[in-house]
Amino acid sequence: MSDKKVSRPCHHCKSRSASAPTDTSKIHYEKFWLYRHCSSVQQRDRQAQKAGQLFSGLLAMNVVFLGSAFISSMIFNQVAITLADVWILLSILKVLCLFWIIYYLLGTSRQPHAVLYRDSHAGAIWIRGSVLLFGSCSILLNVFQIGYSTILVHCKSRVEIVFPSIGILFICTQAYFLWHHSKDCIQVQHNFTRCGLMLTIATNLLLWLLAVTNDTLHMEIESQLREVERRFAGKAPSSHPHWCNETTLCTCPNTTICKVFQKGYILLYPFNTEYCLVCCSVLYVMWKNVGRRISHHHVPHTKPKFKLQGVVFGPLLGTSAVIIGACVFMMYQIQATSLSPSHQVFVIYYSYYIVLLPLMSVGAVIGTIIHALEKKELDTLKNPTRSLDVVLLMGAALGQIGMSYFSIVALVATDPRDLLNSLILSYSVLLIFQNITQNVFVIDGLHRQRTPPGKEEDTKEEQNREAYSQRRVSVLELGQEIRKASLSYIYTYSHLSWKRRVLREISFFLVLCNIILWVMPTFGAHPVFENGMERSFYGYSTWFVIVNFGLPLGVFYRMHSVGGLLEIYVTA
Repeated sequence: MSDKKVSRPCHHCKSRSASAPTDTSKIHYEKFWLYRHCSSVQQRDRQAQKAGQLFSGLLAMNVVFLGSAFISSMIFNQVAITLADVWILLSILKVLCLFWIIYYLLGTSRQPHAVLYRDSHAGAIWIRGSVLLFGSCSILLNVFQIGYSTILVHCKSRVEIVFPSIGILFICTQAYFLWHHSKDCIQVQHNFTRCGLMLTIATNLLLWLLAVTNDTLHMEIESQLREVERRFAGKAPSSHPHWCNETTLCTCPNTTICKVFQKGYILLYPFNTEYCLVCCSVLYVMWKNVGRRISHHHVPHTKPKFKLQGVVFGPLLGTSAVIIGACVFMMYQIQATSLSPSHQVFVIYYSYYIVLLPLMSVGAVIGTIIHALEKKELDTLKNPTRSLDVVLLMGAALGQIGMSYFSIVALVATDPRDLLNSLILSYSVLLIFQNITQNVFVIDGLHRQRTPPGKEEDTKEEQNREAYSQRRVSVLELGQEIRKASLSYIYTYSHLSWKRRVLREISFFLVLCNIILWVMPTFGAHPVFENGMERSFYGYSTWFVIVNFGLPLGVFYRMHSVGGLLEIYVTA
């Protein structure tokens, strides 16, 4: 025992004079204790954040379930729960969201140290522009609904005037809020802000669900068309379906203003569903960014700018697709608005898609192969916006894929050997393949690290810009300037590597193709509903819900794909 007591200080002194392993371990122990102490604080903060997200998520879930129960009861039991009851519930939710948004704008965001960080990836200009575009169309839609209900006020409820009036105020306030604060990483009142954002998300989801399932006005128009057909056929009105007996009592009079309100409402109807989906995506990113602290290495020092350089074939092919698509769209719209649309216009419409979709699929497959050949590392930094982009691309693609499978089943079960049916069948199969290949290409491209531009190229561009600003262009020098610009374009194109060149060509071509495929269904071309084949197979109400569920998701998918493809083009 005494030897051990003597040996301890000797060993201690020896270790202090020599390599000091004991001191080193002691320092490591102190650091480990301090790290544990700090990590416990960080862990408590993380647990509080998770608890706030869980509570706000449960709030949104309960609101969505309550609203869904109301809407489902309205569909299956219209006596107990009417459309007016659903509108009253949604009006209450809109008013609560308005109060919270106004409080956020005037109170929360103006507190000291409220917004210390802003997410540069969130609230891209194209998605905020979409909020303004779809919001403006939704406001106009509500104006048409107010006008239509005012004309038929003798047979419609006053709620049908109050509900769109509150909707206009809600859309304006929400659009302003998202335009100015979509990048905020709020650092105060975390839980209250999370609950307000989730309540607004739930309200938008219920508005989207109601827009998908509410076919009241469409039923009224359908009943009027059937009434006209029966009058021409000389049949008695007693043979109408049960829903026609209710809607024919409240028909639009033969006045121009009523027809304008009615047609405008039908034309703008898809924009409202798009607006709800876009707002939900932006609000979700804001909810994820509540309490988020962004470090300096997450903030990009230089943002790549969009430049139409290094591409030749992509713009040419894409512009050709846009021009041909615009001609097909106008031809289809002229024929579809007539009393009896010809069979030929549906053949032309689906033939255009059958030619374009394989080209897009081949381009996406080639782009994915080039991504695999590149030596770029994957960007593994935490990015809520990019994670949401991936989820939205995968989720929105389910709309078109689901509609395509419903069409395939209906076509195979009826007569797939008919010319139009075979075209629709080919269109459905190609659309599924195109959605899958484009998703793989875009998602893979979003996860690639950005390639910084070369210093030599940046210096040359700055010198050209300075020289151009110092030079005063006259009429005589115009030809020389055009020649120099063309030479600069050719120089940039020739100095890009073949992989980057092909990626830029493919992404630009796909951008233009997705734009025309977004424009055609958005502004009224709905052959999946107007050709009558699937509608007669599934029934009017069932196919109406399927189309209203899948069509807005398909339009949202095209719009969201444009944003992802533009990012791939810029960073290629």
